Amino acid sequence: MDEQPGRVRGGIVQIIEVTGYAVRSAVITMRRKGSPLEFVIFPMLHVASPAFYAQVRRRLRECDLIVMEGIRGDSVGVSALTLAYRFAPRRRRNGLQEQRAELLLPEGAEVINPDVTAEEASADLKTLPRVTYWLLMVSAPVMGLVFALRGPRAFLDEDLVVEDLPSTLRAELMADDPVMHAITDRRDQRLLAALGEIHAERGDEPIRVAIVYGAGHVPAIVSGLRGRYGYRPREAEWVTVFIPA
Repeated sequence: MDEQPGRVRGGIVQIIEVTGYAVRSAVITMRRKGSPLEFVIFPMLHVASPAFYAQVRRRLRECDLIVMEGIRGDSVGVSALTLAYRFAPRRRRNGLQEQRAELLLPEGAEVINPDVTAEEASADLKTLPRVTYWLLMVSAPVMGLVFALRGPRAFLDEDLVVEDLPSTLRAELMADDPVMHAITDRRDQRLLAALGEIHAERGDEPIRVAIVYGAGHVPAIVSGLRGRYGYRPREAEWVTVFIPA
């Protein structure tokens, strides 16, 4: 798999790189002066090549604790949104898989999940204006069909924006998007609180803590770890998500 170091400049990391050749994700290592603990962030896409998930799994074997994304339970609103990425892997010719825990987690791994419940996620979505909420519910399965028909190249289309595939600039521009706030705010707060507890309880231990969350959450993770606890991006390594045919 083609891998090159990600770019860390002044503490700013490019999260996802999208080119005509490939889509790549930067695995980001954050450290704090005077602390042996490391946070390793894995910006995930919920649809990717099997090789990407295999590479993430291999790296997770080197981590002592895994903080894993995953909304608990089911709801109509959450199920409708996830159609946007559940359709694409159903066409074998696309060569894609949907992210699943069994593809990622090494046997015997210590895992915690600070994510919200489906009921909480649905409640956050319903804070949106009614028209926005229903447009979101209708557009998600339509986007899923587009991804399924066009395959990986749909992810390279600048007009098709999905929560798991932001460029660094796009993620910054989406920061004030009310839909993004509804999808991520409560979840990011729960995650950062859990990371704060790990820092407080185990900050003196020489451990690697993996954070396995969608790429749309990574700007908040990096900002929160830096602003609240003094961790800064020190290394980044590219991992290829997929190469469009």
